[in-house]
Amino acid sequence: MNLDDELNNTILNFTDIQAELNLRDAQEVMREIIGHLDLTPEERAGLETEIHGLETMMDKLEQTRIQIAVFGMVGRGKSSILNALLGQKIFETGPIHGVTQATQAQSWQVSDTPIQTSDLGNDVVSYRISQVELIDTPGIDEVDGKTREKIAHQVAQRADLLLFVIAGDITQVEYEALSQLREAGKPMLLVFNKVDQYPEADRMAIYHKIRDDRVKELLSPDEIVMAAASPLIATAVRRPDGSIQPQLTRSEPQVENLKLKILEILDREGKSLVALNTMLYAGDINEQLVQRKMEIREQSANRVIWNGVMTKAVAIALNPMTVIDLVSGGIIDISMILTLSKLYGISMTQQGAIDLLQKIAIGMGGITASELVANLGLSSLKGLLGVTAPMTGGATLIPYMSVAITQAGVAGVSSYGIGQVTKTYLANGASWGDDAPKAVVKRILASLDETSILNRIKAELQAKLDLTRHSTPQKE
Repeated sequence: MNLDDELNNTILNFTDIQAELNLRDAQEVMREIIGHLDLTPEERAGLETEIHGLETMMDKLEQTRIQIAVFGMVGRGKSSILNALLGQKIFETGPIHGVTQATQAQSWQVSDTPIQTSDLGNDVVSYRISQVELIDTPGIDEVDGKTREKIAHQVAQRADLLLFVIAGDITQVEYEALSQLREAGKPMLLVFNKVDQYPEADRMAIYHKIRDDRVKELLSPDEIVMAAASPLIATAVRRPDGSIQPQLTRSEPQVENLKLKILEILDREGKSLVALNTMLYAGDINEQLVQRKMEIREQSANRVIWNGVMTKAVAIALNPMTVIDLVSGGIIDISMILTLSKLYGISMTQQGAIDLLQKIAIGMGGITASELVANLGLSSLKGLLGVTAPMTGGATLIPYMSVAITQAGVAGVSSYGIGQVTKTYLANGASWGDDAPKAVVKRILASLDETSILNRIKAELQAKLDLTRHSTPQKE
């Protein structure tokens, strides 16, 4: 072995080592993602397909299985190309328009695949990737643009190598579909099929037109391969009357160049492709899962917050004593914070909730001050009206309830603000982010419509208290 051969082998060895490391890193990340989904049954509902997709991709990584998806218009020979690669008719073909109505998959055993080329002769070539899955898809002109884009995205998202089959000069629909698939960022081969139907000169003219004019901004010349998956040849058949009649018959597929190109890609970068594409897919799915998790938790958090708001409003409305108003309100706010922390999976003690409430209260400034004034002033007035109700024959009851509802509404708005700030803090992993607590509180409060919140509290509180049924105020 000369020096150049040794250098090439060394480079290949390093490449193999790096590819193997990439594969193992991807496997470790996938195990981490799947093992720490941390989804409640409610959060899992509707995401079964995505979760199963992660598990499928994990299995793909473990087996180092490459997926090759084929796209193209009806009648271009997509299924025939796959059958030719397999060496047997697995995917259905026929004269009926759009035989392939859904995606189909078939394993392709490529280890020790014999390849016949002018360079290699009839050698047997061993490839380091042996697990390959071929995926057939419906014709891109069988469905509308949005559906086509959706199918292409779903299949291309999981596939490691894309084949796009044409059978002549490329059409506008094909160009648009090819452009969409190119955005997936996956390796792609443009397969010019049915070349047997063109004379050599016409075939080359079409090839150069496609290469130089149609797809030069999407594909390089090395990514365009000519093939004849199911070539027709004319043979002379003698009739019983002695005359000669031409007859078309199927001959052996001419896909050696395509097969070699595919296997070269798999041999050179198969493991890295599996690792990279799995990570890209897992990243997209994980982002969806996290978004869904946060949406559901936010809905649950909003229910917790509103329950806390109404509990506090009712408690304050029914308690005539100022001290009881302040203490009960604080206890309810702390309980709300602890409930929210459990919802977001953040461990928090009662003292931690008190400390957080103090930080939020300092940041809220004006609202807590207005609540304090309302509590001190309105509680005193409410207490006086409640005490005098028996002496006035209940005449002060309606003013009492009016003051109570107003006080409860102000307290409820404050509690709502506390809940929203707490929710943001916990959703950010119990962190204020880059801003100080005051800045976060100020930003959230500025986004709240206090008037609508207050009106909602008053309306629900009136319904809960049902003024028409009360004849005397509640006393402690």
